[in-house]
Amino acid sequence: MKKITQKDINDAVWKACDTFRGSIDPSVYKDYVLTMLFVKYLSDVYDDKYETHLKKYNGDKERADRAMKHERFVVPEHSHFNYLFDHRNELNIGEMIDIALEDLVEANRDKLYSEDGAGIFQNINFNSSVLGDTKDKNTRLKNLLLDFNKETLDLKPSHLEGTDIIGGAYMFLIENFASDAGKKAGEFFTPKEVSTLIAKLTKSKPGSRICDPTCGSASLLIKAGEEVGSENFSLYGQEANGSTWALAVMNMFLHGFDNATIRWGDTIRNPKLKEGDALMKFDTVVANPPFSLDKWGKSDDKEENKASDSFDPETDKYNRFWRGIPPKSKGDWAFISHMIETTYEGKGIAGVVVPHGVLFRGASEGKIRQKTIEENILEAVIGLPSNLFFGTGIPAAILIFNKGKGDNKNVLFIDASKHYESAKNQNKLRPADIEHIVDTYRKFNEEKLHSGIVEDKFSYVARFEEIKENEFNLNIPRYVDTFEEEPEVDIAAVQTEIEKLEEELKTVQAEMNRYLKELGA
Repeated sequence: MKKITQKDINDAVWKACDTFRGSIDPSVYKDYVLTMLFVKYLSDVYDDKYETHLKKYNGDKERADRAMKHERFVVPEHSHFNYLFDHRNELNIGEMIDIALEDLVEANRDKLYSEDGAGIFQNINFNSSVLGDTKDKNTRLKNLLLDFNKETLDLKPSHLEGTDIIGGAYMFLIENFASDAGKKAGEFFTPKEVSTLIAKLTKSKPGSRICDPTCGSASLLIKAGEEVGSENFSLYGQEANGSTWALAVMNMFLHGFDNATIRWGDTIRNPKLKEGDALMKFDTVVANPPFSLDKWGKSDDKEENKASDSFDPETDKYNRFWRGIPPKSKGDWAFISHMIETTYEGKGIAGVVVPHGVLFRGASEGKIRQKTIEENILEAVIGLPSNLFFGTGIPAAILIFNKGKGDNKNVLFIDASKHYESAKNQNKLRPADIEHIVDTYRKFNEEKLHSGIVEDKFSYVARFEEIKENEFNLNIPRYVDTFEEEPEVDIAAVQTEIEKLEEELKTVQAEMNRYLKELGA
């Protein structure tokens, strides 16, 4: 039997989306398609393992059933994809899928429940009117089951060309949903080239704890793990949106990261990654937080329920905002402060995507920025091209903080805004662009670069004194000279061209006059 390739699966799952296209928004239907992919994967892996055990025990079903109880996932009979497919024509098929998911989670509580008792499928409803009236909904669900029953979506590991194909298909879907979902895409996906760049800039050593406190569907966190180069690392994440949290949990299992810890909740108001009463510390923290989030902190509601724990950054029990309280309408420095406070003292590294305003805005943000620079933990400021991110055309920057920076008080500035491949909807960083940035940063990190211009119009190493003179403003053009001189104008040549055009105009006017006379005008 021919092995199923990555392209086979990608094409098949993308075709399955036709069931919803045109009638339901991609930011909504992505959850249905990705959930069905997960159920199909668990069902096929279960069948593959069962066949292996039957062969091993010479067809003894009782022994095979006993062995299956010790496998990675337990799949109850009515939670199996084949059971749902066989019942695809039932009038209550939506309700049957919901029950199947509920029982699948229950049978795998240790994996598919969060520590707070939330199951990963609690935010999805296959019996919802979002899918249309009863007739339309049943038709859509039947078509979805038919699409996933195709030979090209036989996800048994023994039939696949490689072990990472399912994870690859999941990432392929998420990326394509992001390109279709417009502004909502930024909530769940960081473009893979940006994820690769951050993962390389913050490259973790074997044995590292790696965290993304705003992990979305976990694409950036997975890239950071894969960059380690060994399987000796642990992944942690937190995500505020319940549906996106579920995607992240599934994404981890599909990539084989069964021991990853992904929590659901608001990282600023309610951080869940803790050891005892203290915030958990990490070797590497990476994130693409929501840009300039409004209402991230203290509530203005005077009638707020006093029985609930209202959050006030000024009395934050983890003391994350000791450098200053960010403005309530812009949460960028709130996320950065959290990231810095959760990295290990003396060695932790944080890489964060930010809007450019973070580099130069004044007031409380300016004071926080000054303190981080005076602490000597800011290592690099990297300007990215515009239109890299789904849902926004504005250019962003990456800040690298390093608590193991040592005595080197300089800061590296890179302007990579002109280094990209222009695409129809989205600009992209090419492998050479990523390597250019990473190579420059590594040389700086190894103290091989002196202060001043490193590469004309691309990189500059600024001394602490320069930044202080600039009142701790990190706006990249203050350090990297991006001014392009206008080419000199050859006045004589321009004058000659003008005279030539005037002669041609006289000739045309004469011709026009002749034609008009002939017409008797």
